[in-house]
Amino acid sequence: MTKTEMLASLAMMKEYFDRSTRVLEESDSAFAPKAGMFTAAQVVAHVAQTVDWFFTGAFAAGGFDTNFERMDREVRATTSLTAARKWIEKAFAGAKTAVESHTDKEWTALLPPGPIMGGQPRHVILGAIFDHTAHHRGALTVYSRLRDKVPPMPYMEM
Repeated sequence: MTKTEMLASLAMMKEYFDRSTRVLEESDSAFAPKAGMFTAAQVVAHVAQTVDWFFTGAFAAGGFDTNFERMDREVRATTSLTAARKWIEKAFAGAKTAVESHTDKEWTALLPPGPIMGGQPRHVILGAIFDHTAHHRGALTVYSRLRDKVPPMPYMEM
């Protein structure tokens, strides 16, 4: 995957995520379908955090951070959909910068051995981010419908 393809993929997944979730408003921030589940704001924050996590881990000397308890606490501290959306904007901007700041050769270099994509080319993180983002935008469309809102199709304007 070239840097051009990576940038196009990032732009597409961000567009799909934004379209799928734009019916959610700040008043929906604390909504969760069931106690203990992430709220709408926390799901958006989790997506942002995961984008950051993949791009940081792809080039970190120690690989991917596996302190999932700390990461969960960070996400659960998010109470505002507005703040979560700012985080996702920053995460995707950082991802774009990360793609641009490394060469195609660096992106095709293998990740270090380990439990998270060990031995695969660095650029495979894009596929994982795409799947993860799609999963959570789908969940957020369910949240939207539970709030009596109709999310638009993610792939086109109607």
